[in-house]
Amino acid sequence: MTRYDIVFIGQVGFGTIVPFEGSSFIERCTPVLFAPIAASCLGKRIAVVTRISESEGYLLESLRAAGVDLFVRPGEARQYRVVFPTENVDQRQGFVIKSGGQFAIGDMPPLEPCLVHVCCFGFRELHLDLMRALKARGFRLSVDMQNFVLQADDKTGVVRHKDVPEKKEILGMADFVKLDAMEAQTLTGAGVLQDQADMLEEWGCAEAIITCSEGALARSKGKTAFVKFTNRSTRGRMGRGDTVMGSYLACRLDHSVEESLRFAVALTSIKMESPGPFRGSVDDVIERMNNTFCN
Repeated sequence: MTRYDIVFIGQVGFGTIVPFEGSSFIERCTPVLFAPIAASCLGKRIAVVTRISESEGYLLESLRAAGVDLFVRPGEARQYRVVFPTENVDQRQGFVIKSGGQFAIGDMPPLEPCLVHVCCFGFRELHLDLMRALKARGFRLSVDMQNFVLQADDKTGVVRHKDVPEKKEILGMADFVKLDAMEAQTLTGAGVLQDQADMLEEWGCAEAIITCSEGALARSKGKTAFVKFTNRSTRGRMGRGDTVMGSYLACRLDHSVEESLRFAVALTSIKMESPGPFRGSVDDVIERMNNTFCN
């Protein structure tokens, strides 16, 4: 069986982005694009399991260019619209146009157990079944809580934040959990990142990454680290949390929480200065880290 360091599973897709100021634009921007590309720059063996039709294969070009191995199942791309109503980039309203195909354990190729990041959208019951099955097969799990917290109305497609009854089971299964500040507040009721991290850990979360407009927080084994973003613009805001998580997971395979967070935040700061996935190098990230440290 094939061995990978990290496997990302989720839908590929594209969305219409409506910024607070400026013109709307279309961007290929789903977690399974941003996260693995960010992870790939460290030379780890990265793979993606996704669903897409033959006519939509062009959406995978950036993953191929980054050296990511692809396991593609028949399906369709996810389509959505995201509106930023204010200059606060943490405030956004999503609309699902087409949800894309769902995933089950049968979609996983024959791989040796490794770290799997679950970043697919849709029915939370299916996500739970997938996580349980992966755990039973010996895989380590990383989960994007956006999968569960963001729920789309069946008729209007409007996406709303909702609490998750199974949140403690999910947190207990995962080795890593990704959230943004709004998702963490929906789950915990707390408005302060430190309080959110405390509660998540109390509920069984082994290691949490929470992003916000100022930076990213990592919580593990009772210790908290926070690093500020250094981006000069937010033109590439879409994919912020996914870029943090992909680069964090890849670095975390052989580095500490603090080192991994510093690397991930520096890489994401560069990415946020232009739309699309991260296009820089490790040297660019190290330079950003050093300049930030010196400042």
